Amino acid sequence: MKRGRILWLAVFAVVSVVVAAQVIAGSEEFDPRAAAPAVAAGVDALAGLAVVPERRRGEDYQRSAFGKAWDDDNGAPGGHNGCDTRDDILDRDLTDTTHVSTKRCPRAVAAGTLRDPYTNATVAFVRGNQVGASVQIDHLVPLAFAWDMGARHWTDEVRRRFANDPGNLLAVAGEANQDKGDQAPAFWMPPNTAFWCQYAIQFIAVLRGYDLPVDEASARQLRNAAASCPPS
Repeated sequence: MKRGRILWLAVFAVVSVVVAAQVIAGSEEFDPRAAAPAVAAGVDALAGLAVVPERRRGEDYQRSAFGKAWDDDNGAPGGHNGCDTRDDILDRDLTDTTHVSTKRCPRAVAAGTLRDPYTNATVAFVRGNQVGASVQIDHLVPLAFAWDMGARHWTDEVRRRFANDPGNLLAVAGEANQDKGDQAPAFWMPPNTAFWCQYAIQFIAVLRGYDLPVDEASARQLRNAAASCPPS
């Protein structure tokens, strides 16, 4: 085995142990409709994050490791509020909303309008079979990416929190969400370049809040995107 690979594995192992041992702070609040955050000149947006050479995809990832999808029984902000996480994010991100009572939420979004931050398109949302697929909830830091970068070592409770953390969630156009899949910034960024600043800064905030490392290629892309933020 080459020395470089041995060193990378050692670093990644240390990062994984630290992540498993630390108390997770969680990510910061996220308002996708807010103006792009200002970044001071010369400041490295990734300061303090561990950077590893590359993402090593595991074959053991299962969505179920992060709990039941959109379950309100979680420790994230908004958890245990009587509504499932999907409805919480729809209510936060959509405008012109109307509501209906459902088994999972007494004030669920029945219809609304999304200005998709990923494409800048306007998307109509109507609750119902398949119709709701036009608007989906994206994990900015994908669950599978987080798993590969250290979340496999977390407790079930922390993984449930991560999967339902509103700081890591965003209502987006369904097609854009499908295009992204579980890709990291090195391989996918929003087609709407005007949103790159917000996307990068929040992606970094989630990594920092959960003590996750980032791969070198994605670190370069995130720095490039953060450079589009207005100066402070």
